[in-house]
Amino acid sequence: MGLDAAGFAALRLEEREDRLHVRLHRPEVRNAIDQAMVDELHAVCAHLEADPKVMILSGTPADPATGAKGVFASGADIAQLRERSRDDALAGINSTVFDRIAKLPMPVIAALDGYALGGGAELAYAADFRIGTPALRMGNPETGLGIMAAAGATWRLRELVGEAIAKEVLLAGRVLTAQECLEAGLVTELVEPGELLAAADALADRIAAQDPLAVRISKAVFHAPRGAHPVIDTLAQGILFESQAKFERMQAFLEKKNKNGKKQP
Repeated sequence: MGLDAAGFAALRLEEREDRLHVRLHRPEVRNAIDQAMVDELHAVCAHLEADPKVMILSGTPADPATGAKGVFASGADIAQLRERSRDDALAGINSTVFDRIAKLPMPVIAALDGYALGGGAELAYAADFRIGTPALRMGNPETGLGIMAAAGATWRLRELVGEAIAKEVLLAGRVLTAQECLEAGLVTELVEPGELLAAADALADRIAAQDPLAVRISKAVFHAPRGAHPVIDTLAQGILFESQAKFERMQAFLEKKNKNGKKQP
């Protein structure tokens, strides 16, 4: 059963059979992440945990007609953040939902245009794939506000780009340009704003062409602790070796190979 898109205010949803487009929608504050958006992201996660499919995350698109620039998310809502206490921090409001997104059964694609700063950057770090535009700017300016990036950046960013660049971003306030993001491996592709969602859909198409169970198990094993390997790999492969899809896909491969082989002179 699909999500009721009409019940969401901070997000815009478009659901298909194999994917769910989720667009951050607080354009008046450059998609600053507030409690309402967090609550709605939890609802999206609950849906995708029960009905696994690829999620494509995006922000407000650029508007060539008005000249308005696109924006993914400018960060957490500072007005709410200013009023949060120690207990709010210990509750891990943003880190909890970002971790839930990272652990979704199927891959998450972040389509990034314009600013992806602070909590917006940390949301993007939680995705499995990141595609950007030339206007992309990513960084974590939290220390300039007297706090730290505590929703995943201190470890996810280091895993993604290495210690040296991560420290520049987290400790010295460096904001990465789109080209720097590409060179650091933080994004895998840069496309023009009008092509951003098409590029994300093309990647989702490639994922959808794989066996869904194999993708789900591969993602889970990929994120398993180092000490769990190679035992978990072997056990996971044992499960897949008994799946019907394995037999059907391998049989189709062999039949295609034999058919093509017979065409050879």
